[in-house]
Amino acid sequence: MTDELTRLANSVLWPGFFGTRMPAWLRDALEQELAGVVYFGQNVSSDLALLSGEIHAANPDALIGIDEEGGSVTRLEVATGSTLPGAAQLGILDDIGASASTGAELARRAREVGVDVVLGPVADVNTDPRNPVIGVRSFGADAARVSRHVAATVQGLQNGGVAACVKHFPGHGDTHLDSHHALPVITLDPSEIEEVHLEPFRAAIAAGADTIMTAHIVVPAWGEQPGTLNPVVLGRLREMGFEGVIITDALDMAAVRESVGLGGGAVQALAAGADLLCIGNPTNPGDAAASDQDERDFLAARDAIVVALRDGTLARERVEQARDRVRALAAKLRAATPAQAQPFDGASIVARSLGVTGELDAAASALSVIDARRRSTLAVDSAASYVADALAGDGFRVRLDVTRATETERDAALDAAIAATAAEGRLVLLIDRPDVDADQRALIELAAARAPEAVVVNVGLAAQHPLPLPVIEVAAASRVGAEAARSRLLTP
Repeated sequence: MTDELTRLANSVLWPGFFGTRMPAWLRDALEQELAGVVYFGQNVSSDLALLSGEIHAANPDALIGIDEEGGSVTRLEVATGSTLPGAAQLGILDDIGASASTGAELARRAREVGVDVVLGPVADVNTDPRNPVIGVRSFGADAARVSRHVAATVQGLQNGGVAACVKHFPGHGDTHLDSHHALPVITLDPSEIEEVHLEPFRAAIAAGADTIMTAHIVVPAWGEQPGTLNPVVLGRLREMGFEGVIITDALDMAAVRESVGLGGGAVQALAAGADLLCIGNPTNPGDAAASDQDERDFLAARDAIVVALRDGTLARERVEQARDRVRALAAKLRAATPAQAQPFDGASIVARSLGVTGELDAAASALSVIDARRRSTLAVDSAASYVADALAGDGFRVRLDVTRATETERDAALDAAIAATAAEGRLVLLIDRPDVDADQRALIELAAARAPEAVVVNVGLAAQHPLPLPVIEVAAASRVGAEAARSRLLTP
């Protein structure tokens, strides 16, 4: 029989899990007041709505979240690529209506499969172009622009009957490390953090955001602990007027797992003021992940909370406060009446956001694609094949890991792509890091010498330094973005 403290611990935990069916341990926990679950790509199938129904049957108050942003980060369309505009594309277009309608469409899709909370939008102001984890997930590098699009997206999502989860407080945009693998430190002057990186969160709060997600980043001016575990940082969020649910970024990420540990992180996050603890993606340990890593991670967090409650390390009142906030959100969402869905044309929005640098020659009849993008990360499926497939169509494509490729392998890929290019075809170099990846730039320079009619399609941050070939700036590694670039190259 589950004791009262175990139920209390369950009520603030939000685990991920393996597979497309509900495991027995998860069903048991849901029946014992587990707050809910978070979906990742590994959970998505054609039966997702059925799975959500089973979860809600086990616990009608369960909150089901999904790590879905559109653009470069999709779980709902994990197999085929997103058909929603990404944040950078919306920021480039700077059409508030497009951001609001994109949020509304995402809400419609989420509700269709039984999802209650969308982990987005990203409110980070991407001021460091080296940023390996945010980049085109952000609306841009200007705080005012990011702020207005965050607010519009929040309103679109929440008018559509789901909760928005604005991330990653106090701002992950000025980092060059990925907190999935390390602990980033923000050395900015506090005044710059206040004036730039907190501004979109103020806009989100003013727009009525239901939840805000923390970042595993250290701001030395506010203490040595990462934001997720830091009462000064989370207290700052409350001082800004936020009364909703504070959700942690995944506690199984290396920034927490390899410092204080998942259990220690769970206790410290609650003590610091967090309300709902995301135990995220059980693949975070990488090759070290066990076949039952999902259950292990859940138990590590739950048991640590129970021990801390029993020995007084963690105040029961604090956890009850967190539980009550989570339950209030669940009740609000159950009672929500979504706005009527409106027609949505994501492809048109994306096409309007495309940028072209340099002169494109006459339309090509076919495309041969060398996919030289960086490898995928836990946060972003950077090298997903659907981008190159959509860009190439029926044409030639080859994947080239330029960081690891030998000169011979690089030359062979170029030879094959050039040979496959018909008389009226065109060689396309698909990239995502032109300003910070010397190997991508070197490949472009070599291609320019050997195939001067070639073109670059960049799905990352726009190139700030001139390239020797024309560039189509797509600003998202998505299917709809690749289709828009293909259409631009094939249409006279």
